[in-house]
Amino acid sequence: MEQPNPPTSPANHRQPWWHNEDWLAVLGASLLLLAVQGGLWNPVMASLKWKSLSDLGSLMSSAQIGSALGLILPFIALSTLLLASSLGRSALGFLPGAAVVFGLAWLAQILAANETLKGYGLEYVIFALGLGLAVSHLLPIGPWLQSAIRTEFFIKTGIVILGAGMLFGDLLKAGLPGLIQAALVIPVIWTITFRLSRRLRVDDEFGVMLSTAVSICGVSAAIAACGAIDGDKKKLSYVSSVVLLCAVPMLILMPIVAQNLHLPSAVTGAWLGGTLDTSGSVLAATEMADRMNPDSANAVAAKVGTVVKLSQNVLIGVAAFVISLWWTLRGPNAGPNSKDNPGSPALRSRASVIWERFPKFVLGFLVASLLFSFALAPEAVKASEKTLKSMREWWFAAAFVCIGLETRLGDIARMQGGRPALAFIGGQLINILWTLLLAWLLFRNWK
Repeated sequence: MEQPNPPTSPANHRQPWWHNEDWLAVLGASLLLLAVQGGLWNPVMASLKWKSLSDLGSLMSSAQIGSALGLILPFIALSTLLLASSLGRSALGFLPGAAVVFGLAWLAQILAANETLKGYGLEYVIFALGLGLAVSHLLPIGPWLQSAIRTEFFIKTGIVILGAGMLFGDLLKAGLPGLIQAALVIPVIWTITFRLSRRLRVDDEFGVMLSTAVSICGVSAAIAACGAIDGDKKKLSYVSSVVLLCAVPMLILMPIVAQNLHLPSAVTGAWLGGTLDTSGSVLAATEMADRMNPDSANAVAAKVGTVVKLSQNVLIGVAAFVISLWWTLRGPNAGPNSKDNPGSPALRSRASVIWERFPKFVLGFLVASLLFSFALAPEAVKASEKTLKSMREWWFAAAFVCIGLETRLGDIARMQGGRPALAFIGGQLINILWTLLLAWLLFRNWK
């Protein structure tokens, strides 16, 4: 289980920054971004793609293992250094525990790289979660492994690195129609899904993650929302599972529906790109739609779907910032920082309370996005794109392994009686209809 933070005195509820995982995540991600972008570290990113069991042997070659260790060892060293003050005497146990966590993260990425599974939109996070659950249910979790379950730190580090890939220039690739669609889909669907969640008596923490996943881009958006509100990681695993399970029937059925409705290829691409919640499922579904449409020789649906999804993805940072600010201002009903808590300092200014509650890693995400969008040369950003994408996936995979290690399947299945899943499905159905209308209005004459 996650290590508790050191107790603070009643007179001062603030943690020193070196115990605050928000700041530690920003520092760790910043060091990694600086090392890669400054040419100080250029790790080898080997391909993990495979088709059949006969291909697995090549993934266990010395070159592949060396490539994985070239990432795992620096990640473990950096995590140990940053978390040393909070780990205390458990630092020695953290090293073998972190090796297990990142080793399982590597295995999850190998499973997700299978071409058949990838075609169904099954991403590495679901395999990371599954492997963590398997270990937690089949093997005892000793203190040495518990010390390495640092879900918050891994998620927040990955989110800051994610900011380096969310470029504002990508918003322009879909042109004005894509921007209008994203601007109308996200707030409308988020609000409807959140209100539906409340009607179904789903708690607000769950509702925020569900609404963000439906309205933006599934798992990545849910991860950002969970971090922004410091949400329950078991709820995040629930949302991620629902997102990925719903993606499979949607990517199969929606291209068929588009064909039967005789939708133009651009409308089909915009519809699929705006509703499917994973980039992999968007690519698979739009390619299927192009194959079914003889008039789409230039892969129009795939091109439009990709840029529309990319436009929505870029808005993760804006959404995370707005959600963080809203959640901070509404405040918890209890806890040392709440205005309703009689123990909170009476003279503390409202601004300082907001700053104390606000998740600092969201600022790190935004700063990284702004720097990589406007301050760095496009050629340098492009050169590091693949490396940074792989790095953030390692951190997210490690985080979901940790979620699985501290979760019981029964806990997920019993969460609020299945009502969150109903809220997600209801929001997604409305999303499908609303996005279809917008795609038709905006892209029917698109060239």
